Amino acid sequence: MLMQRLVSKIQKTNAPIVVGLDPMMKFIPEHITQKAFAEYGETLEGAGEAIWQYNKGIIDAVYDLIPAVKPQIAMYEQFGVEGLKAYKKTLDYCKEKDLVIIGDIKRGDIGSTSAAYAVGHLGKVQVGSKTYAPFDEDFATVNPYLGTDGVKPFVDVCKEEDKGIIVLVKTSNPSSGEFQDRLMDGKPLYEWVGEKINEWGADTIDESGYSAVGAVVGATYPEVGKIMRKVMPKSYILVPGYGAQGGKGADLLHFFNEDGLGAIVNSSRGIIAAYQSPAYEKFGAQGYADASRQAVIDMREDIANALASR
Repeated sequence: MLMQRLVSKIQKTNAPIVVGLDPMMKFIPEHITQKAFAEYGETLEGAGEAIWQYNKGIIDAVYDLIPAVKPQIAMYEQFGVEGLKAYKKTLDYCKEKDLVIIGDIKRGDIGSTSAAYAVGHLGKVQVGSKTYAPFDEDFATVNPYLGTDGVKPFVDVCKEEDKGIIVLVKTSNPSSGEFQDRLMDGKPLYEWVGEKINEWGADTIDESGYSAVGAVVGATYPEVGKIMRKVMPKSYILVPGYGAQGGKGADLLHFFNEDGLGAIVNSSRGIIAAYQSPAYEKFGAQGYADASRQAVIDMREDIANALASR
């Protein structure tokens, strides 16, 4: 089962870490872009090739250290169809490496539209007498703003296919409170969303003890993490905001259960563009993947030390 697989991989690697594969052209070393452009020109196809080769290098360097990756689809969509080809190549390669894949797609609509998003990313689509799994991520991120009508089609597909969703609850960005912190009958909106997550995932709990309906709660709001860990005891919490957005290991304690499980922490540019930061500049552009590996090792140690200190 999916949640048991995720928990087992976290325990095996001792790394409750997800690497955000969010490529931007400014992150990609020149030797990679030059080679891609020499073959395909300065075209969208060339950009797609550069993204794919960049991702492949990082995956090769870190796959044995981590349980999961989280490609953000917008970073690929900006290059159109060629970017989506790179996204799909990245997904397939991560599957070869036995990584759990969180498709960061933040979809949310109603009825047949929501169902189509769910089928495209987590399920199977019927084509004549055959079925295909178009993207086939393990999890997808979902925007709950439309309520149960928008989420239930995803949950239905999750039950059929042993997949999961991660629902936006309290995001790490500074303006998240404009809506998410609004009080409703004495509680902030994010708590109401957390309670609905319990309801949506109630019959998806596997032998791990966790539901297939998880939640996004940003590392930049550790006190909210403390509240939401109690509100959603059966949900895994995806914690963005570590590293480049200011989150540190010490901020993460409340997101985890006493056994060190229950949360997985995302770092994107802090890992994939590590070679551009002063701490890892010694690796240089040619060693960008080795810099990413060292950044994962350092992040793992930071989180382990924080958890050991409580």
